[in-house]
Amino acid sequence: MAMCQAQGDQYQAGVHYEVLPQSIRTADPNKIEVNEVFSYTCSHCYNFESVIHPWSETLAADVDFQRTPAVWQPALEPYARAYFSAKALKVLDKVHIPIFEAIHVQRKSVRTEQDIAAIFVAQGVDKAKFSQVYNSFGINSLVNQAKSRVRGYRVQGTPEVIVNGKYRVSTRNAGGFNGMLKVAEFLIDKERAARAK
Repeated sequence: MAMCQAQGDQYQAGVHYEVLPQSIRTADPNKIEVNEVFSYTCSHCYNFESVIHPWSETLAADVDFQRTPAVWQPALEPYARAYFSAKALKVLDKVHIPIFEAIHVQRKSVRTEQDIAAIFVAQGVDKAKFSQVYNSFGINSLVNQAKSRVRGYRVQGTPEVIVNGKYRVSTRNAGGFNGMLKVAEFLIDKERAARAK
């Protein structure tokens, strides 16, 4: 019990994380959502991937791990489309890291639908099918939802982690990648305790 109390004092709202003024709806209200806000063009997000991915695999069954591509300018839209297209085509596990690597390791120009299509095709996706999904109404709708979520989350940079649509955790406040995950775990426990009441 003393351990829990000490941890309660360890992370404080306004210091280690921000409480959002308005809760944002989560994908599954029956679970505690952890939503990573990222951008393929962000080198910190690329580096964070090697930390958050293994961590996300260890989350309990009552936690729903989601990602939201940050779109705060039109130039970022193709990357959000790429992410949602990968999910729709069920190839996210095949293309997520290759997109990052094309930009940050191979230093390729990845800006247009054609640039992105090349990465998908290299992973065995039919180019016509990719193009159809990438330009679909469904993907437009997901991109617009991501834009409004990012506004609601009050994201100031990437990567950031939003816990249950209520709390925003950034590297600045939490003190680096591992700090972010520790604060996220603290907030997951806080939400779990609130649900148990």
